[in-house]
Amino acid sequence: MRREFTRLEFLRVGAAGAALWAARAGWAESGSRPSGGEGAGGRHVPVGLQLYSVRAECAKDLPTVLAAVAAMGYQGVEFAGYHGRSAAELRRMLDGSGLACCGTHLAIDALTGDELERTVEFNRDLGNRFLVVASLPEGWMADRERCQATAWTFNEVSEKVAAAGMRVGYHNHAGDLRLVDGETAWDIFFSQARPEVVMQLDTANTLAGGGDPVQILGKHPGRAATMHLKEHSRSTPAAVLGEGDVDWRALFDAVEAQGATDWYIVEHEGDGLPPLVAVERCLANLRKITGEGS
Repeated sequence: MRREFTRLEFLRVGAAGAALWAARAGWAESGSRPSGGEGAGGRHVPVGLQLYSVRAECAKDLPTVLAAVAAMGYQGVEFAGYHGRSAAELRRMLDGSGLACCGTHLAIDALTGDELERTVEFNRDLGNRFLVVASLPEGWMADRERCQATAWTFNEVSEKVAAAGMRVGYHNHAGDLRLVDGETAWDIFFSQARPEVVMQLDTANTLAGGGDPVQILGKHPGRAATMHLKEHSRSTPAAVLGEGDVDWRALFDAVEAQGATDWYIVEHEGDGLPPLVAVERCLANLRKITGEGS
């Protein structure tokens, strides 16, 4: 059984955490990513956390969770819901903990009709550039024609949000890798989507769907402006990053060759460990893989 985290455990921020915040103070104010410092794969790619990984903890005490995430060494967070907070409140929390917003997961409804203007305004205040659709309603990728029509919808939204300096994207699930007339739904979509539409590849979901993240990166070069780093394991469903089947070194080599990724975003699902312990271990393992922790 997973035990509850205490507030004291959330607040594991000592001198190292304070120094980290101070170092980030300059770029946190603008909401932009840092321009220096080694990221994953030996490149200047900062690492964020998808807050869905710690969603229950965020619902209880979001400011404290953000402080803990920053102290671990994450440089940004991607939202999956706002826990009843305004954009201004969230921005103050991010600035206070020295974190950037590296994206948000949305439903497609938030990017269409009258909602689009409200979504753009909210994310402008938040300091976020990446509006990523987390999943699509059933039927939107059912056949070739609907895959193409869905891509054209994203193209229209992409053109509209560009004036605000934002990009729209799509995050894959295993079902997006199924074959439709001899091609995957994912490939059909991105063959029709504008280059500005972000291909947010999820490593675990890709492998679960029978795909190869490195092969997909090669097929759609320069599209993965943000990427989800999530472990996949046939033997341990709740494996943390670095303890499963993903060939991380091959993945980072492919990303480095393209040089088009602005953010790596760690995500962890599963209840093998308390969520904050799991995401801290993910980051520690990532540093070992890339040599940052050696």
